[in-house]
Amino acid sequence: MTELLGADPDIEVVGVAADPFIARDKIKQLAPDVLTLDVEMPRMDGLTFLQNLMRLRPMPVVMVSSLTEQGAAVTLDALALGAVDFIAKPKLDVARGLAGYAQLLTEKVKQAAQARVAPVLAPSAAPRSAGPIAYRTTDRVLAIGASTGGTEAIRQVLSTMPADAPAVVIAQHIPAAFSSAFAQRLDRNSRMTVVEAMCDQPLLPGHAYLAPGGRHLRVERSGARWMARLGDDDMVRGHRPSVDVLFESLARHAGANAGAALLTGMGNDGAHGLLALRRAGAVTIAQDRASSVIWGMPGAAVALDAAQDVIPLTRITERLLQAP
Repeated sequence: MTELLGADPDIEVVGVAADPFIARDKIKQLAPDVLTLDVEMPRMDGLTFLQNLMRLRPMPVVMVSSLTEQGAAVTLDALALGAVDFIAKPKLDVARGLAGYAQLLTEKVKQAAQARVAPVLAPSAAPRSAGPIAYRTTDRVLAIGASTGGTEAIRQVLSTMPADAPAVVIAQHIPAAFSSAFAQRLDRNSRMTVVEAMCDQPLLPGHAYLAPGGRHLRVERSGARWMARLGDDDMVRGHRPSVDVLFESLARHAGANAGAALLTGMGNDGAHGLLALRRAGAVTIAQDRASSVIWGMPGAAVALDAAQDVIPLTRITERLLQAP
């Protein structure tokens, strides 16, 4: 990793640490802009080190994790503790994919250098019995799109949704090996029932549906019901699932019955879809710069005048639930 990062002319590797205790001293001495952190280290596990780091010296951290069920859970723990992003460890047979891995690694480190990082408190689960709020109609459908920093932003939005909220569909840029664990984590922290979306699945009030990693999620109308459709077609703006794909399907099929929020993330995926939703009469929201880890995607939507409201993360649930 030192060689891969050091080969980029815009990145200087200022230090390498074999364990967290050495890392602690080198961080004090070298004051790096970004830290890459392995969960599996001698003398102290990466999560304990990360928790101490974010409490004492918050800084952008990119986790390096294994693509396993346990690795996915630990990585999501790290994101909850304040890590900006993660990258999977390369497979043992790296000869064919090393160049692509190097590009992804350097991109994530550069993105992390732009992130807003602050101390993060451990999340608390939301009781499913709370939130007895009734809404005017069950015909509405809500959508959320996010990328870098989005796992925690989405968790915060869903944790304040009432149990009887309209159906919510979610597109988060995430690998296929991680999306199931992410859906389960959201479910534990929400009054709604949160699942990975399945193809031809009816979308029900009180339920949230996460696009599986590596598949596009679309919403279509079938008689009196909203339905989830999954697709393996080409990436859009470099992503599958793509927020634009989800939002544009809602613009076509739901129009003014939809509400959508574009949250923190690098790039511009979702900006054009949010504009299509606004033109179709939907409620459209962009997370503001101050509460975003990376204000790329919501900033791109604001530049297109796609968002009716540009508001902090803490106000997004309330605005989504309001009728147009």
